[in-house]
Amino acid sequence: MKARARDGVLGLALLALAALYGVWFRADRHLAAVLLVFVAPPLLLLAGVIARRAGARFWAGVLALFWFSHGVMSAWAHRELALYAWLEIGLSLLVIGLVSVPGVRARFARKTPR
Repeated sequence: MKARARDGVLGLALLALAALYGVWFRADRHLAAVLLVFVAPPLLLLAGVIARRAGARFWAGVLALFWFSHGVMSAWAHRELALYAWLEIGLSLLVIGLVSVPGVRARFARKTPR
């Protein structure tokens, strides 16, 4: 997968995460906090990915670890919200996979003799 296509899929995954959080916590009485803590970070990272900032991809991977943990805790503790939690887990794993591709390719690339 080319870098531009990978960034496009990463952008869609971040947008989907922001939308998921918006729908998931839409009835929360602390809506401003939900928007600040859950919805804003994926959208800000999306802007960075669109601007082709490497730091945005790095921080998306770091935050995806937290999103994954949140999804696992939610799936375990709140069975009635398991669908949202499993979607969060899947999207966070997609983000982690997408931002890890360049490093994995570099690690396992054939070494050229000097």
